[in-house]
Amino acid sequence: MNNNLLGALGEQEAARYLRHEGYMILAANYETYVGELDIVAQKGKKLCFVEIKTRTEGGMTSPADAVDGRKKDNIRGSAAAFMNANSLDMKYRFDIIEVFVRDEKVVKINHIKNAF
Repeated sequence: MNNNLLGALGEQEAARYLRHEGYMILAANYETYVGELDIVAQKGKKLCFVEIKTRTEGGMTSPADAVDGRKKDNIRGSAAAFMNANSLDMKYRFDIIEVFVRDEKVVKINHIKNAF
């Protein structure tokens, strides 16, 4: 499975997971002048900007390790742009969802709330 298909599978499964957990998906693959937000979701009165990282199971590092300082800055900037464009003034957090795949099937999802 190539990286684009792997990423698409991860984002699809992460969205399904979030809905199952009671989140409402407000946007997916939201483009801003700073970068892209994988998923913007809301649960109750809190907005969640969710970065999805998908890897094949058994890798040497955690998928969340790929969210470095530069990526975090881009996500923060994109989140500010999203909130401004939608005139939102509410509490928010930044999450990472790690999706682990084996033999083209999702075997584990790890939701890291308040990741940064």
